[in-house]
Amino acid sequence: MTPLSDRVVIVALIATVALVFALVFWTVRLQPAPEQQLQWREGPTRLHQGGSTI
Repeated sequence: MTPLSDRVVIVALIATVALVFALVFWTVRLQPAPEQQLQWREGPTRLHQGGSTI
C-alpha cells in the first residue's frame, strides 16, 4: 500500500471540514424558528373607590 501524497490528505481534510460545516448550517436552517414567549405587561391598576366591586 503506497502512502497518500500530502496534497490528497490536505484536500480530504478540507473537504471533510467543509462537509461538517455544510451539515451543521443545513440542520440549523431546517429547524423552525422558536416561538416567541408571551410577554405580559402590567395593565393600569384599578383603584377600588368606596366598598363596591362589580
